[in-house]
Amino acid sequence: MDPTTSTSPALSVALAVLAVLMALTGFGIYTAFGPPSKQLTDPFDDHED
Repeated sequence: MDPTTSTSPALSVALAVLAVLMALTGFGIYTAFGPPSKQLTDPFDDHED
C-alpha cells in the first residue's frame, strides 16, 4: 500500500497552514532584525515633547 494515497486531507491542510505560518514568522523576523530594519522608524521618538 502506497502511504501517499492514504494520507488524510486534514494532514495536508495542517502542513500547508504550518508552512505559511513559518514563512510569515521568518519574514517578520527578517524584516524586524535584518537589513530592512535600518529603514524602520520609531513613532514614539518622532513625537516626543
